[in-house]
Amino acid sequence: QVQLVESGGGLVQPGGSLRLSCAASGSIFRFYTMAWYRQAPGKQRELVASISNGGRTNYADSVKGRFTISRDNAENTVYLQMNSLKPEDTAVYYCNAKWVMYDYWGQGTQVTVSS
Repeated sequence: QVQLVESGGGLVQPGGSLRLSCAASGSIFRFYTMAWYRQAPGKQRELVASISNGGRTNYADSVKGRFTISRDNAENTVYLQMNSLKPEDTAVYYCNAKWVMYDYWGQGTQVTVSS
């Protein structure tokens, strides 16, 4: 069992930055592909960014060049650095961990981009 705890969400003005963190329990964090998803009101959950156990990254077109995903296997933590935030980035952001048949989700953290 893996528990994921997100933090770092909040209210930020357009053009601002936030860094989300996701701390994972368990000793085999390094095997998991980690990802951030988001869900805006009335919309489906969508993939924002992912990072494989080998460090390969993938981004949604809407966040390329603005968001950066990274991981620290020693700290069992994955990060999402979000720059140049836009109102359309407003959503609940969820951390996800996948490995073979295992698929875990965090509880989500709210990000609101508004002036």
